[in-house]
Amino acid sequence: MKALREIAADSAERPYNNLLRRLNAADYALIAPHLSPADAAANDLLYNPGDNVDVVHFPCGPSLASYLVANEDGRDVETILVGREGAVGGIVSQGFLPAYTRIMVKFGGPFVQLAVAKLDAAKAKSRTLDNVFARYADCMLAQIFQSTACNAIHSIEQRTAKWIVSMMERADGDNNVPLTHEQLATLLGVGRSYTSRVIQTFKAECILEIRRGSILVRAPDALKARACLCNESVKDHFEEVLRGVYPTEEAASG
Repeated sequence: MKALREIAADSAERPYNNLLRRLNAADYALIAPHLSPADAAANDLLYNPGDNVDVVHFPCGPSLASYLVANEDGRDVETILVGREGAVGGIVSQGFLPAYTRIMVKFGGPFVQLAVAKLDAAKAKSRTLDNVFARYADCMLAQIFQSTACNAIHSIEQRTAKWIVSMMERADGDNNVPLTHEQLATLLGVGRSYTSRVIQTFKAECILEIRRGSILVRAPDALKARACLCNESVKDHFEEVLRGVYPTEEAASG
């Protein structure tokens, strides 16, 4: 029991990032001296395509980062969101490699930064540390696969509900999601008019209401019922590969 309490206390003293809290004490000690706290605002740019990826960014608390892929028509389409369950930039790469996508801050808040060179040096000293980040990379790849399938087969209504539910989970169940019509349209890869139509449908069903710069979810259970099961598939994979890392209602209330 004493050992369990010590582990819990050690985890609580770390940044509020589940991936960092998943590391054992010895592995965390290898990178802890090199972690730098930072605050980021919504729409801050972390990487542009072609930039050298030399820093890993760990979102903390409700902070979110987003991967955006530019299309030939000039629109950006968001592929996945990364919150406190993970990190962006240089997770498994060796050396400074160019970024493929644009990575931006979706929801502002605290981040922790770590130089890729320091992470690579730490992974070279610890197979268990290297394994954790390799497992996280596998989970991120699963998110990309699921997002691709979701965009191909699910309706705009299902995907809208999925994205909003995903953001609520990462915000510890806060029903007020700081999401605009334009941001939601980018998530869905559609025009603003399509997004407005879906939002109006949900509003008419008393599932949510629109506030300035945000969406207030009035009926979370009804919204979840309208969502596809893609979030659940991703969470199931996280639980198999990195148990306890993906934010859930149980984790938030525990």
